[in-house]
Amino acid sequence: MADSNKRREAFAAAFNIHRLIRDARRTAAADRPPPARAWRDLVRSRVTVLACFLACWATAIEARLLYLQVLAHDDLVTLAERQQNQTVQAAAKRGDLVDRNGHVLAYSVDGDTIYAVPSDIEAPELVAARVCAVLDDCRRTEQAEIAGRLARNSAFAYVKRRASPEEARRVAALGIDGIGFHKESRRYYPNRELAAQLIGYVGVDNVGLAGVEASYDKVIRGRPGRLIFQHDARRRVLLSRIEQPPTAGATVELTIDAHLQHLVERELRAVVDRHAATAATAVIMDPHTGEILAMASAPTFNPNAFRDASKDGLRNRVVQNIYEPGSMFKIVTAAAALTEQVVSLDELIDCGPGYMLLGKRRISDVHRYGVMSFEDVIVKSSNVGTVKVALQLGPETLGRYARRFGFGRVTSKDFLGEEPGIVWPPAKLTDSGLASMSIGYQVSVTPLQMAAAVSSVANGGELLTPRIVRAVAANGQRRETTRQVVRRTVPPAVAAQLTATMEQVVERGTLAHFSQIDGYTIAGKTGTPRRVEGGRYAGSYNPLVVGFAPSRNPRFTIVVVVESPQKGGYYGAPIAGPVFKQIAETALRANGVPRNIDPSPRVLVARDESSSDTAAVRASMTTSDVPRIIAASARNGVMPDLSGMSAREATRVLASLGLLARLSGDGAVLRQSIAPGQRVDRGEVCTLSLGRMPLEPEREPGAVVAERKVAEASGAEASADGDDAVGRGFSRADGAPASNDGAPKGAPYGGAPYRSLGRGGGAGDAGRDPR
Repeated sequence: MADSNKRREAFAAAFNIHRLIRDARRTAAADRPPPARAWRDLVRSRVTVLACFLACWATAIEARLLYLQVLAHDDLVTLAERQQNQTVQAAAKRGDLVDRNGHVLAYSVDGDTIYAVPSDIEAPELVAARVCAVLDDCRRTEQAEIAGRLARNSAFAYVKRRASPEEARRVAALGIDGIGFHKESRRYYPNRELAAQLIGYVGVDNVGLAGVEASYDKVIRGRPGRLIFQHDARRRVLLSRIEQPPTAGATVELTIDAHLQHLVERELRAVVDRHAATAATAVIMDPHTGEILAMASAPTFNPNAFRDASKDGLRNRVVQNIYEPGSMFKIVTAAAALTEQVVSLDELIDCGPGYMLLGKRRISDVHRYGVMSFEDVIVKSSNVGTVKVALQLGPETLGRYARRFGFGRVTSKDFLGEEPGIVWPPAKLTDSGLASMSIGYQVSVTPLQMAAAVSSVANGGELLTPRIVRAVAANGQRRETTRQVVRRTVPPAVAAQLTATMEQVVERGTLAHFSQIDGYTIAGKTGTPRRVEGGRYAGSYNPLVVGFAPSRNPRFTIVVVVESPQKGGYYGAPIAGPVFKQIAETALRANGVPRNIDPSPRVLVARDESSSDTAAVRASMTTSDVPRIIAASARNGVMPDLSGMSAREATRVLASLGLLARLSGDGAVLRQSIAPGQRVDRGEVCTLSLGRMPLEPEREPGAVVAERKVAEASGAEASADGDDAVGRGFSRADGAPASNDGAPKGAPYGGAPYRSLGRGGGAGDAGRDPR
């Protein structure tokens, strides 16, 4: 090799090739053996490189551990819990809803909810088919939905919520792994349709969807609890526990009276059937406090099965429907005129030949009234006279008073979905528009707004906020709602003048013979506005009556609206007047309101109804005094003697004691299951035997006792009422309203005079389109 290199160098030198010389020298240096310690340096360098790499790797691992265990510790723990645990919300039991007398209107009961752990179920479709086969009304679509939920990769899925006890028992008998049960509250309404639109209903998630259930949902719902399910990496449940128990909601005491509510609903059903009306609406309000004592619409629905209800049945027409008030609005026009001293009640107004021309428009009255006082203009409901006064007021003044009486604004937060109504701005009111507004056209209001406006007249001029909640009870404390005054509508003197005028409407005006009640003075006003459909006036009407009773010390403000009656006429007095009378008369007597016309002398009776002294006093009393004596005994918690009373009166007394009535037969009360003088507790059932003839053998003529005379007199009175079915329709043994419509046979509305005026009638109510 050395010789070869030398020869190459020589060859390169010979030819002077320096490159070849340089390469040859490098090759020779490479061929020399390495020094003895060169391999150690190589190893040392490689070890150094490896140590540096290991140090960097360890530093990175420590940095990562520091991040995971310190900086991101909380987030990672939360993520792990989310992956390992599943939280399911346990709905709280909703608080009860009760009326002003403590009668339960809505409460919650525990129901079985069937759930599944999909990760533990191997054949979802087969399991769904087996479960669906034992469930009630489980269709193919529902079976497919159950199978879809069971096929998910999750630790929890609902099979059926709020199943019946029998359904839960049948599913449990299948013994399917992965199927479980837990208790969940469901809402129940024991009185079914009673106050359904007012109370509302609750969805499957325990959330109020309508009515008081929705407006006070946060108060009633309570605080939900939490269920924790722990599972492994394969989503198999290891254990479950309750992390936080649910807290029940508050009990809400409503202002309504269940007895009056039933009365109103019964009368609305009767008037709808009698006159083939589209619907009917009524509201009773305490004019001094703003409390709603009853609020109803027909048709209605059963909140226990609200999914099957129609839209018309679900609608609370008292607050969600707006109507042109018609002649009822003349109260506002009169209030503005009297307050602004534009006219006085005794000032004469020429109503001419029964019509007036306003440009090209003709405004007509039903009759030719000629010259009459402003009081008679309101009493006879003259359109011409009212329009002439309104033109003196002007649009600004009339519009201001319409707003002052609460029209065009929402009245209360207690009613979700309440319509504010329509009141035109004064700047847009021409003379024709002003004329229409003064007689109740081109303005739309709700029945609740009518009740609030008329109540301001009844209480001396204060517009109150209507309220449906009387008190809220939670944690052992009862918090009452307070009376709220919005503003003053008219001075007390003007309110007194309006009251006297409305009394004359009942005495000799449009409501004469339709709404008079023996022993009481009543203030009222009729209206017969045309029905508006699609922005145009239809060929039908919405007759209505508003008023309060007794007129001088009012306890009840009542509004009745009947939509589009097809039989028996269309004027407010003959259609809505008898309903107003029946509601007012029953409310007055059921609440023991004393007569303000020829009041009966006060009678003191012994507490023990079974004593001979009391029987002697009762025998000497007239039948009109008996209900007052019975009520005095009922207030002492002692069962009174109901013999001889009509079914209606007996049921009313039992309701005041908190008892349930079970009636058999027809006529007056002859026997009662709870003896007179016996102490009674709320919730007991008293069976009343009714009849026209005595149940025991007849006695000799001279042996008939005084109490039998009272019974016969009361029975005759009940027969004259023509409404013995009223008592049978009020309550069953389970406390729910009976299914009858309560419509009496024979003379309508307790035998009150009843006549249809038709288009040519003489009610004096401005029922025609004023335009």
